[in-house]
Amino acid sequence: MIRGFITTNRNLHILEKKQENLSTTVANLNTVGYKEQEIIQSSLVEQNLFNRLDGPELNQQFNVGGLSLGSQIDEVYRDFSQGGIKLTNSSTDLALQGEAFFTVQTANGETMYTRNGNFTVDAEGFLATQEGHQVMSTANTPIQVGSMEFMVSTDGTILETGQQLQLTSFADPAGLTSQGDTLFSGNGGMMANDTAVFQSAVETANANTADVMIDLMQVSREYEANQKILQAADQTLQKAVNELGKV
Repeated sequence: MIRGFITTNRNLHILEKKQENLSTTVANLNTVGYKEQEIIQSSLVEQNLFNRLDGPELNQQFNVGGLSLGSQIDEVYRDFSQGGIKLTNSSTDLALQGEAFFTVQTANGETMYTRNGNFTVDAEGFLATQEGHQVMSTANTPIQVGSMEFMVSTDGTILETGQQLQLTSFADPAGLTSQGDTLFSGNGGMMANDTAVFQSAVETANANTADVMIDLMQVSREYEANQKILQAADQTLQKAVNELGKV
């Protein structure tokens, strides 16, 4: 019975994390360039059996009944698949079709990466994110367009200035570290040559609204069911304790 308490509590913890993650996704369904995050869980029984039969715990001795049950969070996975392309009326909006990221520089000189091309022109005429991070060129200098109208070719070249957007790709984007909803940091970036740039357009979030809402409802039902199991187990334990006290 005690093991049942532990297993159910573990399940509730995982479901809480899933609910938090899905709520974050819902809040970012309209965020430009947002990449959905998924929580992957695995069975503790399968993991323990692997460790003991063909893993790091092979040939070790264990007490009878020491096998853990339930599930655990295996990894938190960021889905970097392509989002949709939505046309806008702003020439400072840029969308990427491919695997690369825009390269931006923060006020303190840090290099970051984003798929959010909802750019603006700052007071000094530099192309920048809504947070004020400057968009970088292949010359590793901020792109300055001033107050003039400008055109961007599909390879990221600003036709009026000759500057080219610094598009960076990664062999394993999963290794990037999230620095906010659409901002990432990481090492091992390479100049991309397989990504197209579209002006007056943005990339929409890659999460499917219907799927997210269905998942959220399912997690809520599972959470409620586990709470009922925990309550029933608690009542059974209390009854057993009371009966034992009468002996």
